[in-house]
Amino acid sequence: MYKLKPSSRFLFFSLIFLFLLPLLTSSISADEDTDDLEDIQELIALDEQEEVNSLPTYENKDYDRKSEAEVLSKAQRIVLELNNDNTKPAIEENEYVLVLGYAPWCARSAELMPRFAEAANVLKGLGSTLSMAKIDAERYPKAASNLEIKGYPTLLLFVNGSSQPYTGGFSSDEIVIWARKKTGAPVIRINSVNEANEFLKKHSMFAVGLFDKFEGPDHEEFVKAAKADNEIQFVETSSEEIAKVLFPDVQSTKLFFGLVKSEPEQYTVFEGNFDGDRILQFLENNKFPLVTTLTEFNSAKVYSSPNKRQVYVFADADDLKKLLEPLQEIALRFKSKIMFIYVDIREENLAKPFLTLFGLEESDDIVIIAFDYNSGAKYLLESDPAPRHIEDFCTRLLDGSLSPHYKSQPVPDNKNATILTVVGKTFDELVLHSPKNILLEVHIPWCINCETTSKQMEKLAKHFEGLENLIFARIDASTNEHPHLQVEDYPTLLFYPASDKSNPINLPTKSSLKELAALINKHLKSQEPSTKDEL
Repeated sequence: MYKLKPSSRFLFFSLIFLFLLPLLTSSISADEDTDDLEDIQELIALDEQEEVNSLPTYENKDYDRKSEAEVLSKAQRIVLELNNDNTKPAIEENEYVLVLGYAPWCARSAELMPRFAEAANVLKGLGSTLSMAKIDAERYPKAASNLEIKGYPTLLLFVNGSSQPYTGGFSSDEIVIWARKKTGAPVIRINSVNEANEFLKKHSMFAVGLFDKFEGPDHEEFVKAAKADNEIQFVETSSEEIAKVLFPDVQSTKLFFGLVKSEPEQYTVFEGNFDGDRILQFLENNKFPLVTTLTEFNSAKVYSSPNKRQVYVFADADDLKKLLEPLQEIALRFKSKIMFIYVDIREENLAKPFLTLFGLEESDDIVIIAFDYNSGAKYLLESDPAPRHIEDFCTRLLDGSLSPHYKSQPVPDNKNATILTVVGKTFDELVLHSPKNILLEVHIPWCINCETTSKQMEKLAKHFEGLENLIFARIDASTNEHPHLQVEDYPTLLFYPASDKSNPINLPTKSSLKELAALINKHLKSQEPSTKDEL
């Protein structure tokens, strides 16, 4: 049997798996060999003054393309290229080593490597003791295997020779934040207003804590949360004046914690007792933008969000510009209850798997859908995407009055058909509400065994032709859904007795034509006194 579950829950969680696969198609060529160096420190011994002048985004947001290329070139030289000979000493002789395992043909590796190099440059400028290295796992499979690199790209942090997986984001800033947290600098302390202003130039998102003293249970929980979090830069101060530069809405002069983001919902205040787990939950609930743009690199974070209800907006960039402001206002009203996500409808690899679940993969218009992780149900906004309709859609999603969406092909013309074609919209009428016995074939186009069963159905329909109490039908489960059609294997034959449509009888599809005819007769006899002889 061809196994697959077409239920909403199965398709939805299968979609998550699809997004975890490499989705881009470009490739890069292998790096040129680097000169052998006796010591890693020699590799990163660059002119310090040049380093300060050419730091990337952490120091100068407006450098031009030429200087950016120069910085990247220098950053790439900072990253050690591992091979079969230098991998073991590099790991053993350094306290901290962050390793990127890649393959030349891997598009996601190609996208990540310049960000990795830029992060290396920034960390060097900040005085980090972390060494950063990369290895072509295809060229040096033995060394990569010893590092336990099994996929591409893979990031691993080695601490005194022991590895741990990378769990941060994939922008250069996120790599820097994660690396600093894991190598002994989870919190940045701000001691002056000038430092605060400089910090604001470099960070668009951060968590700020105000403490009378950097000690005691509250501060310990703050630091505990800073170490446990993998994405957000924590900053602390003991000055109310400094705190207000970072977070103008500071509400306490002794103890305060809040999250800053660069968007309409810029400042969010933490309320309640200082507890590491509560702080982390607060950040989890508030770290995403009001409307998150889905990318390949953040998709796993989006799917793993604790917010179990998510609304997706599919539109091109121009349409989003018109819709974004009212959409952000709606998202703010449903804060912490619904997560709002934008997907560029032109990005086929991101948008199509979602739209296919709704039979809308060819759509060029704005599409708004919703998923509820709690039930596995999916929903479609069928009216125009005006703000008032989106808000009503979200309200009904929360109160449970929104009807789940089930895919359906257009209603077909079954006139003179020996075997009726059933679609999602006609399942109730032709199957569940029909006063007759129904033999339903459930199939999907790519199922090899379905063709054989379809041929048997045609022969059976011809044999039982003229029997008024029996109707033959088939449904394509890849493009049609119904809440009462939950099939796990394809093909499937279901006999719906006229007297009880709620309990269909599963007929074995591997049976011979004669055996199937006998089974049909057997079930018909329980419904009608007169049946046709077996084949």
